Amino acid sequence: MNAETVIFVILPYISLTILVVGLIWRRRTDRYGWNARSTQLLESRTLRFGSVLFHLGVLAAIGGHVMGLLIPESWTSAVGITDSMYHVVAVIGGISAGTAVIIGFAALIYRRIRFPRIRVTTTNMDIAVFGLLAFGIVTGMLATLTNIGDSVHYRESVAPYFRQLFMLNPEPSLMTGEDISLIFQIHVTGVWFLYALWPFSRLVHAFSVPVGYPKRSPIFYRSRSSRPPTESRPEARATQ
Repeated sequence: MNAETVIFVILPYISLTILVVGLIWRRRTDRYGWNARSTQLLESRTLRFGSVLFHLGVLAAIGGHVMGLLIPESWTSAVGITDSMYHVVAVIGGISAGTAVIIGFAALIYRRIRFPRIRVTTTNMDIAVFGLLAFGIVTGMLATLTNIGDSVHYRESVAPYFRQLFMLNPEPSLMTGEDISLIFQIHVTGVWFLYALWPFSRLVHAFSVPVGYPKRSPIFYRSRSSRPPTESRPEARATQ
């Protein structure tokens, strides 16, 4: 067994197994802990900016990955989208999404460091997950920037590797070819470690679907007043 098999076959399947089994276990044993552990009540201004930008960028990046990895090149060619056209759109979209993710993530990390009452809520698992997220974001952005010239034909190598992996017929050689740069290999490897930690972190909220949200009773928050409430006294009526 060589390193190629360990990194690009065994590691992915172990990570995906931990992800699926861990999510089921977490849902069955910690339903009330299945949330993002929001700190919005402690500080909302920076959170509003960073969280919205980060999540919009993540959604765009996920969409790009789904199209790039799961949709074969023959499908896009069949509808008249050439490989060069697809690559231009992928680079522009990837850089835009990556920029949004980086700015949003940096704002959220700044917020967590800047405000002590938020910093004390950070757990060791949070630190590990934030580190892996930062690693994935940086390596993903570097992979996009270094491949502007389309030197790595990922639709002929990385994408088939993932499809074969999901079809239980892995071909690790697709990730170790001469045209695959090291940054792509590092990025993919780092993501597997993130998936393995996912079920044990606050990231589980990504698998929540708010089906019952419209029917949920509203929660009212009242701010504290600096002055005590005034009591109204009815005027006494004169009796005769």
